[in-house]
Amino acid sequence: MTDAHDQSGHVPRHRPWPLCRNCCGIALDMGSARTRVWLAGKGTVVDVPTVTFPGTGAVHPVQRGTIIDTPGCSRMLQRLLGHRLPRFTRPMVIVTTPVLDGVAYRTRARAAVEVLRPRAVLTVPSARSIALAAGADLSRPLVVVDIGAHLTEVVLLCDGAVTDAHRTAVGTSDLDGTHTPEQLAEAVVAMLTAMRRHDRTSLTAEALPRGLLLAGGGALRPDLTHPLSTLLKAPLRIVPAPHTAAVRGAAAFLQAAHSHPSASAALPPVARPH
Repeated sequence: MTDAHDQSGHVPRHRPWPLCRNCCGIALDMGSARTRVWLAGKGTVVDVPTVTFPGTGAVHPVQRGTIIDTPGCSRMLQRLLGHRLPRFTRPMVIVTTPVLDGVAYRTRARAAVEVLRPRAVLTVPSARSIALAAGADLSRPLVVVDIGAHLTEVVLLCDGAVTDAHRTAVGTSDLDGTHTPEQLAEAVVAMLTAMRRHDRTSLTAEALPRGLLLAGGGALRPDLTHPLSTLLKAPLRIVPAPHTAAVRGAAAFLQAAHSHPSASAALPPVARPH
């Protein structure tokens, strides 16, 4: 890879956002219910329903943690962000992804963000983003429980990497008569029990006494967290602002990637108006 140079022949250097004029960055969390975006230098600038309007009414392009309408996601991102991006720059984009079904999600998410003309697209598991947003010690095993609107994931991290994961296609939007908070809490406990049963190491047993790191909109519901704590007989550590934890963690990854030397090496020449 050759270094990109500006018109003076020097390799462009990155400055802390928002002072960096050479590039811009986006952290993106496209959930089934809501899409949240962190734009470099402006903080979380978008927190809206994940919906697009193709002309025949509202369509939800992400369902149960799966992108089912990639062009619809592209239209949504263009509508939300096209006018917010600086001219003559190509953003670096980091997208959070569900842990399970991550390959298909990553492929479709990368295709969707092409509408933003990114110079680089990176993906990060949502559980890892949540742990980073919480300032968790990733040198020790950690269990992250992410209770979203349509999907709940239980993930075991070790040294920041996903070691095991379970999911159920049930979330807080289902707690309106279809399921009760107690049933969702029981489902989380069942996933943790399965995780511990199939773990041939001591990682899960070591992580559980530390308590569960809880994020997602479900972390804001006492009618869910109370029965969960009672069933587990273990502490729950709720991430501050748990509903935006994933995008805030992705923003931290984005800033780290932005300051990495390889980012300067990969930087395209600065486009200038004539």
